Amino acid sequence: MSLSLLQRRRLLALLPIATTLLAACGQRTPKARPIAAGSTVLALGDSLTSGVGADAATAYPAVLQELTGWQMVNGGVSGDTSAQALARLPALLEKHRPQLVIVCIGGNDFLRQMSAATARGNIRAICRAATDSGAQMMLVAVPQFSLLAASTGRLTDHPLYAELADELKLPLHEGGWAEVLGNARLRSDQIHANAQGYRQFAEGLAQQMRKTGLLM
Repeated sequence: MSLSLLQRRRLLALLPIATTLLAACGQRTPKARPIAAGSTVLALGDSLTSGVGADAATAYPAVLQELTGWQMVNGGVSGDTSAQALARLPALLEKHRPQLVIVCIGGNDFLRQMSAATARGNIRAICRAATDSGAQMMLVAVPQFSLLAASTGRLTDHPLYAELADELKLPLHEGGWAEVLGNARLRSDQIHANAQGYRQFAEGLAQQMRKTGLLM
């Protein structure tokens, strides 16, 4: 069946709208609001956030502060599981009132072979508590840690982070830790970065934040 000239014109007129709708459906998250220099930003996590393997001055939150001009709060506690980070979060939100929360937690759950479903639920609750406080969110993917995987350098992100980012419509930094901890030159031991590794991670995170609109 052939289309009339009028029908063809109507279809052509609708093409830009359809293209826009398809592009919007392909986006994981809406565009973020930029975080101004001097704003308070909370980095919640475990030893990868606190900076084990280097020191506080070279931990990734300190490097990110240098790169962004934000006032970074290092909320990393070595050994923390997702449940422990969730328990600590309300007091941190109340004290610091951050405009952005960076969540990087779960590695100790994986190393201790704890339930991935429980970790997913805890991280979901962390993200919701942060957004309910009025803060924006950045979720950071953590590799599926095992000592064997770290020793061979074959690290991949645990799939729960991409699943949660899609579910909650959050920006996600993928592959940052897998790349750093899969490279012996960037590690202080099998599961922690050295100062060079933390800097590389922070630089990659800053690039991702520019893409999402959190950093101008």
